[in-house]
Amino acid sequence: MRVVVALGGNALLRRGEPLTAENQRKNVRIACKALAPIAKKHQVVITHGNGPQVGLLALQSASFEEVEEYPLDVLGAQTEGMIGYMIEQELGNLMPTETAFATILTMVEVAPDDPAFETPTKPIGPGYSKEDSQRLSSERGWRFSKDGDLWRRVVPSPEPHRIFELRPIHWLLEKGAIVICAGGGGIPTMYGKNGDLVGAEVVIDKDRASALLARQLNARLLILATDTDGVYTDWGSDNARKLGNVTPEEMYQYDFDAGSMGPKVEAACEFVGRTGERAVIGSLNDIEEMLDGVAGTQFTIE
Repeated sequence: MRVVVALGGNALLRRGEPLTAENQRKNVRIACKALAPIAKKHQVVITHGNGPQVGLLALQSASFEEVEEYPLDVLGAQTEGMIGYMIEQELGNLMPTETAFATILTMVEVAPDDPAFETPTKPIGPGYSKEDSQRLSSERGWRFSKDGDLWRRVVPSPEPHRIFELRPIHWLLEKGAIVICAGGGGIPTMYGKNGDLVGAEVVIDKDRASALLARQLNARLLILATDTDGVYTDWGSDNARKLGNVTPEEMYQYDFDAGSMGPKVEAACEFVGRTGERAVIGSLNDIEEMLDGVAGTQFTIE
Protein backbone atom coordinates (compact mmCIF):
# COMPACT_ATOMS: atom_id res chain seq x y z
CA MET A 1 0.00 0.00 0.00
CA ARG A 2 1.26 3.49 -0.86
CA VAL A 3 1.29 5.69 2.26
CA VAL A 4 2.22 9.37 2.60
CA VAL A 5 3.43 10.26 6.10
CA ALA A 6 3.69 13.94 7.05
CA LEU A 7 5.98 14.44 10.04
CA GLY A 8 5.01 17.36 12.24
CA GLY A 9 7.55 19.84 13.51
CA ASN A 10 7.69 18.01 16.85
CA ALA A 11 9.25 15.05 15.04
CA LEU A 12 12.30 17.23 14.39
CA LEU A 13 12.35 19.65 17.29
CA ARG A 14 10.29 19.62 20.46
CA ARG A 15 8.78 22.78 21.85
CA GLY A 16 11.31 24.73 23.90
CA GLU A 17 14.36 22.77 22.74
CA PRO A 18 17.39 24.68 21.43
CA LEU A 19 17.65 24.65 17.62
CA THR A 20 20.79 22.49 17.51
CA ALA A 21 21.75 19.87 14.94
CA GLU A 22 22.19 17.38 17.78
CA ASN A 23 18.61 17.88 19.04
CA GLN A 24 17.21 17.61 15.53
CA ARG A 25 19.08 14.39 14.83
CA LYS A 26 17.95 12.92 18.17
CA ASN A 27 14.31 13.61 17.33
CA VAL A 28 14.67 12.37 13.76
CA ARG A 29 16.11 9.14 15.16
CA ILE A 30 13.04 8.72 17.38
CA ALA A 31 10.71 9.44 14.44
CA CYS A 32 12.50 6.92 12.23
CA LYS A 33 12.16 4.17 14.84
CA ALA A 34 8.40 4.66 14.55
CA LEU A 35 8.51 4.82 10.74
CA ALA A 36 10.70 1.79 10.10
CA PRO A 37 8.10 -0.94 10.81
CA ILE A 38 5.62 0.45 8.28
CA ALA A 39 8.38 1.28 5.76
CA LYS A 40 9.32 -2.41 5.77
CA LYS A 41 5.76 -3.41 4.84
CA HIS A 42 4.46 -0.57 2.67
CA GLN A 43 5.53 1.92 0.00
CA VAL A 44 6.23 5.05 2.05
CA VAL A 45 6.62 8.69 1.02
CA ILE A 46 7.77 11.05 3.78
CA THR A 47 7.12 14.78 4.07
CA HIS A 48 8.08 16.99 6.99
CA GLY A 49 7.73 20.41 8.56
CA ASN A 50 10.50 23.00 8.61
CA GLY A 51 9.14 25.98 10.54
CA PRO A 52 11.81 26.18 13.26
CA GLN A 53 14.62 25.39 10.84
CA VAL A 54 13.72 27.89 8.12
CA GLY A 55 13.13 30.55 10.76
CA LEU A 56 16.56 29.96 12.28
CA LEU A 57 18.24 30.15 8.88
CA ALA A 58 16.38 33.40 8.19
CA LEU A 59 17.62 34.82 11.49
CA GLN A 60 21.19 33.74 10.75
CA SER A 61 21.01 35.23 7.27
CA ALA A 62 19.64 38.51 8.61
CA SER A 63 22.48 38.78 11.13
CA PHE A 64 25.13 38.71 8.38
CA GLU A 65 25.02 42.31 7.20
CA GLU A 66 27.63 42.01 4.41
CA VAL A 67 25.05 40.55 1.99
CA GLU A 68 21.28 40.78 1.57
CA GLU A 69 19.12 38.28 3.44
CA TYR A 70 18.47 35.00 1.61
CA PRO A 71 14.81 34.66 0.51
CA LEU A 72 12.53 32.08 2.07
CA ASP A 73 12.39 29.87 -1.03
CA VAL A 74 16.18 29.44 -0.94
CA LEU A 75 16.11 28.78 2.80
CA GLY A 76 13.32 26.26 2.28
CA ALA A 77 15.48 24.41 -0.24
CA GLN A 78 18.31 24.33 2.30
CA THR A 79 16.06 22.78 4.95
CA GLU A 80 14.82 20.11 2.54
CA GLY A 81 18.39 18.98 1.98
CA MET A 82 19.38 19.14 5.65
CA ILE A 83 16.34 17.36 7.06
CA GLY A 84 16.13 14.86 4.20
CA TYR A 85 19.75 13.91 4.84
CA MET A 86 19.03 13.20 8.51
CA ILE A 87 15.93 11.13 7.72
CA GLU A 88 17.77 9.13 5.05
CA GLN A 89 20.63 8.34 7.41
CA GLU A 90 18.64 7.51 10.53
CA LEU A 91 15.97 5.49 8.71
CA GLY A 92 18.68 3.81 6.65
CA ASN A 93 20.29 2.59 9.87
CA LEU A 94 17.06 0.71 10.63
CA MET A 95 16.17 -0.66 7.20
CA PRO A 96 17.70 -3.51 5.16
CA THR A 97 20.99 -2.44 3.57
CA GLU A 98 19.56 -2.73 0.05
CA THR A 99 16.85 -0.12 0.75
CA ALA A 100 17.09 2.86 -1.61
CA PHE A 101 16.41 6.42 -0.41
CA ALA A 102 16.00 9.67 -2.29
CA THR A 103 15.44 13.22 -1.04
CA ILE A 104 13.89 15.39 -3.73
CA LEU A 105 14.15 19.18 -3.78
CA THR A 106 10.48 19.82 -4.48
CA MET A 107 9.15 23.01 -6.02
CA VAL A 108 5.47 23.66 -5.31
CA GLU A 109 3.48 26.24 -7.25
CA VAL A 110 1.55 29.01 -5.51
CA ALA A 111 -0.59 31.71 -7.10
CA PRO A 112 0.81 35.26 -6.97
CA ASP A 113 -2.68 36.65 -6.33
CA ASP A 114 -3.39 34.33 -3.37
CA PRO A 115 -5.01 36.45 -0.60
CA ALA A 116 -2.68 34.80 1.94
CA PHE A 117 0.05 37.21 0.81
CA GLU A 118 -1.86 39.97 2.61
CA THR A 119 -2.43 38.04 5.84
CA PRO A 120 0.63 36.24 7.28
CA THR A 121 -0.38 33.32 9.52
CA LYS A 122 2.36 30.68 9.29
CA PRO A 123 4.71 30.66 12.33
CA ILE A 124 8.39 30.08 11.65
CA GLY A 125 11.54 30.20 13.73
CA PRO A 126 12.11 30.24 17.48
CA GLY A 127 9.95 31.90 20.10
CA TYR A 128 10.81 35.42 21.33
CA SER A 129 9.86 37.57 24.27
CA LYS A 130 7.45 40.40 23.55
CA GLU A 131 10.28 42.94 23.79
CA ASP A 132 12.53 41.04 21.36
CA SER A 133 9.68 40.52 18.89
CA GLN A 134 8.91 44.23 18.93
CA ARG A 135 12.58 45.04 18.33
CA LEU A 136 12.86 42.61 15.41
CA SER A 137 9.60 43.90 13.98
CA SER A 138 11.00 47.42 14.03
CA GLU A 139 14.44 46.46 12.71
CA ARG A 140 13.48 43.96 10.01
CA GLY A 141 9.80 44.56 9.28
CA TRP A 142 8.90 41.04 10.41
CA ARG A 143 5.39 40.30 11.66
CA PHE A 144 4.79 38.34 14.87
CA SER A 145 1.97 36.42 16.49
CA LYS A 146 1.60 35.12 20.05
CA ASP A 147 2.37 31.41 20.45
CA GLY A 148 1.78 30.33 24.05
CA ASP A 149 3.90 32.49 26.30
CA LEU A 150 6.20 33.60 23.48
CA TRP A 151 5.98 35.38 20.12
CA ARG A 152 6.93 33.87 16.74
CA ARG A 153 7.48 35.37 13.35
CA VAL A 154 4.60 34.73 10.91
CA VAL A 155 4.76 34.73 7.10
CA PRO A 156 2.16 34.20 4.33
CA SER A 157 1.03 30.63 3.67
CA PRO A 158 -0.71 30.40 0.26
CA GLU A 159 -2.42 27.30 -1.11
CA PRO A 160 -0.28 24.77 -3.00
CA HIS A 161 -1.46 24.14 -6.57
CA ARG A 162 1.10 21.90 -8.29
CA ILE A 163 4.10 19.75 -7.45
CA PHE A 164 6.67 20.19 -10.20
CA GLU A 165 8.77 17.09 -9.44
CA LEU A 166 5.83 14.67 -9.48
CA ARG A 167 7.18 12.56 -12.37
CA PRO A 168 10.60 11.82 -10.83
CA ILE A 169 8.87 11.01 -7.54
CA HIS A 170 6.71 8.48 -9.40
CA TRP A 171 9.78 7.00 -11.11
CA LEU A 172 11.61 6.55 -7.82
CA LEU A 173 8.62 4.87 -6.18
CA GLU A 174 8.29 2.48 -9.11
CA LYS A 175 11.92 1.46 -8.46
CA GLY A 176 11.20 0.76 -4.80
CA ALA A 177 12.83 3.83 -3.24
CA ILE A 178 11.66 5.50 -0.03
CA VAL A 179 11.14 9.12 -1.09
CA ILE A 180 11.45 12.20 1.12
CA CYS A 181 9.91 15.17 -0.65
CA ALA A 182 7.79 18.34 -0.33
CA GLY A 183 9.63 19.13 2.90
CA GLY A 184 8.29 22.20 4.64
CA GLY A 185 5.40 22.25 2.17
CA GLY A 186 7.84 22.41 -0.72
CA ILE A 187 9.91 25.25 -2.16
CA PRO A 188 7.38 28.03 -2.86
CA THR A 189 7.49 28.88 -6.55
CA MET A 190 5.30 30.94 -8.87
CA TYR A 191 5.22 32.21 -12.43
CA GLY A 192 6.34 35.81 -12.82
CA LYS A 193 4.87 38.37 -15.19
CA ASN A 194 7.16 37.23 -18.01
CA GLY A 195 6.25 33.57 -17.52
CA ASP A 196 9.49 32.57 -15.79
CA LEU A 197 9.51 30.58 -12.55
CA VAL A 198 10.53 32.61 -9.51
CA GLY A 199 10.63 31.98 -5.78
CA ALA A 200 8.00 33.33 -3.39
CA GLU A 201 8.62 34.88 0.03
CA VAL A 202 6.22 32.50 1.80
CA VAL A 203 6.10 29.13 3.55
CA ILE A 204 3.55 26.60 2.30
CA ASP A 205 1.69 24.58 4.92
CA LYS A 206 3.21 21.11 4.84
CA ASP A 207 -0.08 19.33 5.60
CA ARG A 208 -1.88 20.96 2.66
CA ALA A 209 1.07 20.16 0.39
CA SER A 210 1.13 16.58 1.72
CA ALA A 211 -2.57 16.15 0.90
CA LEU A 212 -1.96 17.41 -2.64
CA LEU A 213 1.02 15.07 -2.98
CA ALA A 214 -0.90 12.06 -1.65
CA ARG A 215 -3.75 12.72 -4.05
CA GLN A 216 -1.48 13.11 -7.07
CA LEU A 217 0.48 9.96 -6.14
CA ASN A 218 -2.74 7.93 -5.78
CA ALA A 219 -1.86 7.08 -2.18
CA ARG A 220 -4.27 4.89 -0.24
CA LEU A 221 -3.54 6.53 3.11
CA LEU A 222 -2.42 9.94 4.35
CA ILE A 223 -0.97 10.03 7.88
CA LEU A 224 -0.56 13.46 9.50
CA ALA A 225 1.66 12.78 12.51
CA THR A 226 1.61 15.32 15.33
CA ASP A 227 2.22 15.55 19.08
CA THR A 228 -1.32 14.65 20.14
CA ASP A 229 -3.14 11.33 19.87
CA GLY A 230 -5.89 12.75 17.68
CA VAL A 231 -8.15 15.71 16.98
CA TYR A 232 -9.98 17.19 19.96
CA THR A 233 -12.96 19.50 20.18
CA ASP A 234 -12.74 22.25 22.82
CA TRP A 235 -8.99 21.67 23.09
CA GLY A 236 -7.49 22.97 26.34
CA SER A 237 -10.79 23.06 28.22
CA ASP A 238 -12.47 20.70 30.67
CA ASN A 239 -14.84 19.71 27.86
CA ALA A 240 -12.09 18.53 25.51
CA ARG A 241 -13.19 15.44 23.58
CA LYS A 242 -11.17 13.29 21.22
CA LEU A 243 -12.78 12.48 17.88
CA GLY A 244 -12.42 8.88 16.71
CA ASN A 245 -13.95 8.00 13.34
CA VAL A 246 -15.18 11.00 11.38
CA THR A 247 -16.20 12.09 7.89
CA PRO A 248 -15.25 15.36 6.20
CA GLU A 249 -18.87 16.45 6.34
CA GLU A 250 -18.94 16.00 10.12
CA MET A 251 -15.72 17.97 10.59
CA TYR A 252 -17.03 21.05 8.80
CA GLN A 253 -19.21 21.83 11.83
CA TYR A 254 -16.16 22.48 14.03
CA ASP A 255 -13.69 25.35 14.15
CA PHE A 256 -10.02 24.58 14.71
CA ASP A 257 -7.07 26.90 15.29
CA ALA A 258 -5.64 28.11 11.97
CA GLY A 259 -2.16 28.07 13.52
CA SER A 260 -2.18 24.44 14.61
CA MET A 261 -4.87 21.79 14.02
CA GLY A 262 -6.92 23.68 11.43
CA PRO A 263 -4.67 23.01 8.40
CA LYS A 264 -4.32 19.34 9.36
CA VAL A 265 -8.09 18.86 9.51
CA GLU A 266 -8.56 20.72 6.22
CA ALA A 267 -5.86 18.62 4.56
CA ALA A 268 -7.35 15.35 5.79
CA CYS A 269 -10.85 16.38 4.70
CA GLU A 270 -9.67 17.46 1.26
CA PHE A 271 -7.73 14.25 0.63
CA VAL A 272 -10.59 12.00 1.73
CA GLY A 273 -13.25 14.07 -0.02
CA ARG A 274 -11.39 14.09 -3.34
CA THR A 275 -10.16 10.49 -3.36
CA GLY A 276 -12.49 8.44 -1.17
CA GLU A 277 -9.39 7.04 0.54
CA ARG A 278 -8.46 7.29 4.24
CA ALA A 279 -6.56 9.88 6.29
CA VAL A 280 -5.60 9.88 9.95
CA ILE A 281 -4.29 12.47 12.41
CA GLY A 282 -2.52 11.27 15.54
CA SER A 283 0.70 10.66 17.43
CA LEU A 284 3.77 9.35 15.65
CA ASN A 285 4.16 6.85 18.50
CA ASP A 286 0.87 5.24 17.41
CA ILE A 287 1.66 5.12 13.69
CA GLU A 288 1.25 1.34 13.28
CA GLU A 289 -2.09 1.43 15.08
CA MET A 290 -3.15 4.47 13.01
CA LEU A 291 -2.35 2.54 9.85
CA ASP A 292 -4.46 -0.36 11.15
CA GLY A 293 -7.36 2.03 11.79
CA VAL A 294 -7.49 1.71 15.58
CA ALA A 295 -5.73 4.88 16.77
CA GLY A 296 -5.79 8.60 16.06
CA THR A 297 -8.69 10.42 14.42
CA GLN A 298 -9.67 8.41 11.35
CA PHE A 299 -11.14 10.28 8.38
CA THR A 300 -13.21 8.25 5.90
CA ILE A 301 -15.80 9.18 3.28
CA GLU A 302 -18.62 7.51 5.23
